[in-house]
Amino acid sequence: MSGRMKGVRSRSSSRAFQIEAQRIPQSTRLTIQNFVNFEELKQKYISEAERVLLDALITMPQGRIQSATKKKGKPHVRPSSAAANLQSHPSYTSGLFDNVSIRPATAAAAGRRAEPAPLAQRPATQAAGGRRPWRTTKEATVVEPKDMHKQPRRLTIGAVDGIASDAKKINRPSHALGNQGQLLKSKIEERINIDTLEALKKTFQEADTNRSGQLELDEFKQLLKSKLSVSANREAQIDSLFMKIDWASEGAITWDEFCTYMQLEYAEKEDSYKRAKDVDFHLPAKIENIPHRDPVLRITDTPDGNFVACSQDGMVSFWSSNIDLKRTRFVVDTERSSRAKPKWITDFVIMPQYNKFIVGTGDREIQFFELSSFEPYCQISGLETVPLKLDYCSTGHDECLILFGDSQGAINILVITSAGECLRTWKKATKIDDFIASISLNDAVGANVNFIRWDVHKDWVQQLKYYHEIGQIISCSNHDNTALVIGCTTGSTHVESQLKEVKESLQKENKDPMDRGKVNKYTYGLVRPRLESDQSVFKVYKGVKCFDFSKEKNVIVTGGMDRIVRLWNPYVSGKPTAMLRGHSAPIFFLFIAEEENRIFSISTDKCIKVWDIQDHLCLLTIRPKSHKIRGDLQAVHYSNISKTVAVATDQMAALNLRLKPVLHADIVISHKEPVTACSYNPSFKQVITCSESSVIKIWDFESGTPIFEYGDAHGDAAITCMTFDKCGRRLITGGRDGLIRIWNYNNGHCLKILQRAPKITEDQEKSDEEGEPKTLEEIRALRKKRNKVKYGIVQAIEPQQPMKVDSLEEEDDNEEICDLTYVEMNRNKYIVGVGWDRRINIYSDDITDNTIHHVQHPLPKWHDDLIRGHTEDILSVAQCPPNMLATASYDGQIIVWNMVSGHIFANLKAPKPSEYEDQSLDGDLSINKLVFLATRAHNKDSGSLVASGPRAHIHFWNVFQGGKLLAQFPGSNSKGVMVSVLEVNEKNTILFSGDSLGFVYLWDIEGYAAYGIEKDPPEVIVTWRGHVKSVTAISLVEAHKLLITSSVDCTVRMWNMEGHYVGTFGQPDPWDIYNMGTWQHPMVPYDVLIDPMSLPDHPVVSEKQNMHQIIHEDSARNSTSEKARTPTPPVVYTKQQFHIDDDTIASLIREKTFKQGSGKRQRHEKLRPVRVDRGGPSEFQMLRTLDLEETPQPKMPTLKLDKNDPFNFKLID
Repeated sequence: MSGRMKGVRSRSSSRAFQIEAQRIPQSTRLTIQNFVNFEELKQKYISEAERVLLDALITMPQGRIQSATKKKGKPHVRPSSAAANLQSHPSYTSGLFDNVSIRPATAAAAGRRAEPAPLAQRPATQAAGGRRPWRTTKEATVVEPKDMHKQPRRLTIGAVDGIASDAKKINRPSHALGNQGQLLKSKIEERINIDTLEALKKTFQEADTNRSGQLELDEFKQLLKSKLSVSANREAQIDSLFMKIDWASEGAITWDEFCTYMQLEYAEKEDSYKRAKDVDFHLPAKIENIPHRDPVLRITDTPDGNFVACSQDGMVSFWSSNIDLKRTRFVVDTERSSRAKPKWITDFVIMPQYNKFIVGTGDREIQFFELSSFEPYCQISGLETVPLKLDYCSTGHDECLILFGDSQGAINILVITSAGECLRTWKKATKIDDFIASISLNDAVGANVNFIRWDVHKDWVQQLKYYHEIGQIISCSNHDNTALVIGCTTGSTHVESQLKEVKESLQKENKDPMDRGKVNKYTYGLVRPRLESDQSVFKVYKGVKCFDFSKEKNVIVTGGMDRIVRLWNPYVSGKPTAMLRGHSAPIFFLFIAEEENRIFSISTDKCIKVWDIQDHLCLLTIRPKSHKIRGDLQAVHYSNISKTVAVATDQMAALNLRLKPVLHADIVISHKEPVTACSYNPSFKQVITCSESSVIKIWDFESGTPIFEYGDAHGDAAITCMTFDKCGRRLITGGRDGLIRIWNYNNGHCLKILQRAPKITEDQEKSDEEGEPKTLEEIRALRKKRNKVKYGIVQAIEPQQPMKVDSLEEEDDNEEICDLTYVEMNRNKYIVGVGWDRRINIYSDDITDNTIHHVQHPLPKWHDDLIRGHTEDILSVAQCPPNMLATASYDGQIIVWNMVSGHIFANLKAPKPSEYEDQSLDGDLSINKLVFLATRAHNKDSGSLVASGPRAHIHFWNVFQGGKLLAQFPGSNSKGVMVSVLEVNEKNTILFSGDSLGFVYLWDIEGYAAYGIEKDPPEVIVTWRGHVKSVTAISLVEAHKLLITSSVDCTVRMWNMEGHYVGTFGQPDPWDIYNMGTWQHPMVPYDVLIDPMSLPDHPVVSEKQNMHQIIHEDSARNSTSEKARTPTPPVVYTKQQFHIDDDTIASLIREKTFKQGSGKRQRHEKLRPVRVDRGGPSEFQMLRTLDLEETPQPKMPTLKLDKNDPFNFKLID
């Protein structure tokens, strides 16, 4: 039974196979049969290596190899300049030569085509255009043999030949190169565009299941997952986006809120993007007189940033980067005047590898001069045409190319293989007019020299340049159809054309048998056009006058008589990728600054424009009235070394690029200005910092990279303090302008402004007492009058007698906000701000009032605050649940308030520590920071309030029963150094402090001052120096055991609890907090390392001891007492200071130390600068000696010797 069933199944399956086979078309069946036969032949006759190669060719997609089903007849030859298709996939490298990592936006062509599948590797063979992308198959990849990386052989060489000559240097497009495109879409906000926004709007109402007009978090998640295809592992980003939009913590968002957030975020990003692209020049230009009498042909720069210029009369001038004339030389024979007409110089180029200066002359010569001495070396004469434009390029060791374009539009190339030997050989030739050795072109061409001439343009060559990295020549002319040409040097292997030339030369020999010996050696080099496959032609209306090419940016920039700057993709010659309009005169000069992503263009009317390569926008326009350059343009050059534009007219001018000031060239900084505050937001895992320039920056906590920034938060005023609300979704900042602003900091939207109530003058009070306004017009008039008084607006009642109004600007300038805190008490939320107005300003945080009043005034002030409050500027404020508030002022006074009643709970004043000397005139009484220990709030016997002052000491206070000081100890190892910031952990066991020298201290305060008075300071867990200037803020991240510090030295840095250096926010290499290998530890910040105050102190220097005392210190200690223990002297970081009181000065005056001097001599001796020996010759060695004009003759002494007494001894009788 089973066998019968098997037979039935086999017959039915075979019958079904026959039926399916009949449905297959005839052509497909033939293809299958041929494939089967081919497989049999392959197994029988083909080796293993050849089989692998054939498998690779078979799996290659259609279109890469000519199909066998093509029509017979004329063979179809695919030229290498076939229609180029621009690759637009974000992960595809569409560079001209396939070794640019990411295709720039300027290379984008109109009508991009999306690629659903990833692109595979392109073959190494290159052509004049991008190939059509082919998709990978899902089959297993074939293992390539070792020789597969070589390029397949072709009969013709493409116009971009030599592009991928080195297979090791070819960057193949792969998924790794597409990571940049994926990084841009890593944020959900980046994936929302106009199309998706319209789709979201349609489905927004559908997602609103409860028909409330709002979307809750679950509904918002479902909406984005369905429309943006968000994966499940990215739900955290949806939650973060929802919290950013729902800044009021209402739990739902509306469509208007969603659109407002997106609009404001992108507007701030655009402003920040534009600020990063700001560019400017130092105006006016520096102008110097020029020594040239004839027009300047070209300006070029040297590796040291200097400029070299040459004019038609052969004068060469050397200029510094600041356009200071150094020297002039001549490249013509100025001593001989036998010529009736002087020699005409057409162009020059420098040959740095052989220290030569090459010039082209109007006598159809190329001359070589020594660059150091400008002595004539040799020349090549007998050229076919006049070399108008020259170029030189070194192609390898002792190999180079010399190119020149002529008046016939031809490109002439001298390919020299042994350049040093050729130059030495040419120098031995016969000298002409006893000036320079000359050799004809016919004699120069030989084994080491090859001459090639291409007929390229139909007009004079305006500019040409050989780019060795691509192996191509780019040239331009004013002819429309041959405006810009990218072509090869040697040409393709075209056998028919070479045979034709040889045949023509043989026929010429047969016709003129007498002239067989006079045939030129470079007959094959006669002018001839390139093949279409050897060049790419760009047609431009009215031609191209100048161009520049950037291989890194994959762009060619052209300019000409039509006043339009065009950007081209080198693959696509039919249409430019962008057209930059704005010049009103022909374009004279173009340059691509790759590092800055800019294009510099100058027109003949001396108008200078700077363009952005990516956005195609004009960043800057400088007109002649601004740079003050006069005369007609002769030559222009931009030095990428000195960032200077050199312009030659009848004068030499220089325009220096205004570079952004770099405060620390070798030190990473987070802000350009001192950082005033920093804080960590656990809701979004972000770090927010602000600076004195009113700039707010948002950083990624896990990597230290910037996310977002916006400036002018408080106008021109600095931001002094900041805090968050309880939800962490709103940022509250205070500034020196006296205003408090509430932000949705994720998009830079200012939600509300908190401002003090306007003060009423005495005149206003009198007018109010006289009578209250009754009508609406009187009320409006009174409000108008008060507003004018408030903002200091002076309005004259009569022209002859203007009304005098006391402006409040002076008071506003002095009422800075110094500290902020957010208070939540009895379901009421308040924002408390203190500052230089010496009052406590409390603002009600009512979210429902945001849509009504944008500017809010504080609540009425407490009666005790007005009567018995602070008399000096309030510097710090702290809040302790449930209802206590503490404030500290500049005079060292601390007041603890009851927020329910508004009465003073305690008034604290610290005594002066023993043996403390004031370091400043005000007595160092200021208290910069207050911190409450919340875990001790209900313990009435412990110290629950910590203050950073006064007198550079940290104080622990018990605020109950009128206040009691429990502990007082120095906050720094350095004498007199102020404590600038305090912070405690959540359990109140560790106290973090920072001082004005940049040191960070961790104190163990667990149980310290919890049960009574403490005489000794707490134990220091660890200390290190984090900054070179004062620490302004410390923010703790206890979940990761990290802390963040900011400083006046413009840096924000991250550390762990042991003081290990994680990194500085804004550094080039991001870190990973989960990978300690990416941390900077064990290194320390460079500025801290080199600062002298970071060095540990030595007892010889600090205690003024000598080496003998230090060596015998232990023996002396043991001799006195074995049990006595001398504590280790603390490490003191001090600066050398001189403090002399009046008694000491009086005693010195009475002693009359300097008897012959005046009473001021002691002060002069004290303040006299100490001479520092910096090396070098002394003043005596630098004395100059001069010869006397008339040397006096010395008079010889008369010798009168007494024979009896020769030594003139006189004996006394």
